[in-house]
Amino acid sequence: MKAPSLTIGIEEEYQVIDPATLELKSYITEILQGDKVIMDEIKPELHQSMVEIGSRVCHTPQELRSEIVRLRGMVMDLAGKSGLVIAAAGTHPFSLWTEQEITPLERYIGVKSDLADLAQQLLIFGTHIHVGIEDREFMIDVMNVARYLLPHVLALSTSSPFWQGRNTGLKSYRSIVFKNFPRTGVPPILRGHTDYEELLESLVVTNSVPDGSKIWWDVRPHHAYPTLEFRVLDVCTRVDEAVCLAAILQAIVAKLWKLRRDNLTFRIYPSAMIEENKWRAVRFGLDGKLIDFGKQKELPARELISEILHWFVDDVVDELGTRQEIEYAFEIMRSGTSADRQLAVYERTGDLKDVVRNVVSETAEGVRPQIVERFRGMVGSRDQGLGIRD
Repeated sequence: MKAPSLTIGIEEEYQVIDPATLELKSYITEILQGDKVIMDEIKPELHQSMVEIGSRVCHTPQELRSEIVRLRGMVMDLAGKSGLVIAAAGTHPFSLWTEQEITPLERYIGVKSDLADLAQQLLIFGTHIHVGIEDREFMIDVMNVARYLLPHVLALSTSSPFWQGRNTGLKSYRSIVFKNFPRTGVPPILRGHTDYEELLESLVVTNSVPDGSKIWWDVRPHHAYPTLEFRVLDVCTRVDEAVCLAAILQAIVAKLWKLRRDNLTFRIYPSAMIEENKWRAVRFGLDGKLIDFGKQKELPARELISEILHWFVDDVVDELGTRQEIEYAFEIMRSGTSADRQLAVYERTGDLKDVVRNVVSETAEGVRPQIVERFRGMVGSRDQGLGIRD
């Protein structure tokens, strides 16, 4: 069995924001119109108020950082030509899904036709991280084991505490919205790649899906590339957060390869157990408890995540040269995720527009300093703002 290449790539979904109202703006086709050169890297999405970037294939998280900065900057500049800005958060705090326009492309019109109001409601934004695994059997092995760690990485990425003008009480409301879609959530345990092929074939011949792109599990074999795609994450607001999580996922795959090479593996847990931990990550993020199913004991999320970093992946981090990127997770655990920061801004100012301003500012950190300065200076500058809707 050949060692995986461990290449990494990222897709990020951003909100298109009108800086005057701080609402979502249905304008992406106008932003991209006539710019065919960039369409391989910057693409429209289901809603006109969403834009997606896709990086080139990278070999290190350091290379990935440069790609994210380049692509975020490109999107910000394109949006800026139309007087708009970009925000990276799993949900918009107060824009209504009922008021958003579907992108008028055949692919998205088809999604709307298939999924009706569920498609209209899918006003959510995620980060998808790809790790290169060329051996298809090992890819399924990794997927089976890595399922257990999905709640832990989700807890580090939470960025969607608000929905439709309400504080939901959840750190990742995006996960709840997406759960309504078919073929989502923690994937089933598969005995090998043949299991996956048989499942996909059955879905295709019964006209359930056209191909593997419509299987939306939290982690899945990509239908076109030799990568395992991790889809559980809320979109990461800061570049540092996205790079950190990509480094962690790359290290998890590297560690599982090292175990496989030594004829070892990690226990595979039923989906019901993992879904329980995922719910805890969705509800409480880093502030809750996750279950250590090996010990049959609940422990603080930060403690179990630290255990993964110290015990599970630490012996491959230096080989990968990613210690600095992975250790940023401890900064996330100290200072909180985007969801925690959004809630703190709202608690301080009582203004959901300030929450959006702060997200816009953080999205531009390390990318466009002028945007950071402009929007950070506006947070808390108004006497009256948009409060929580009844």
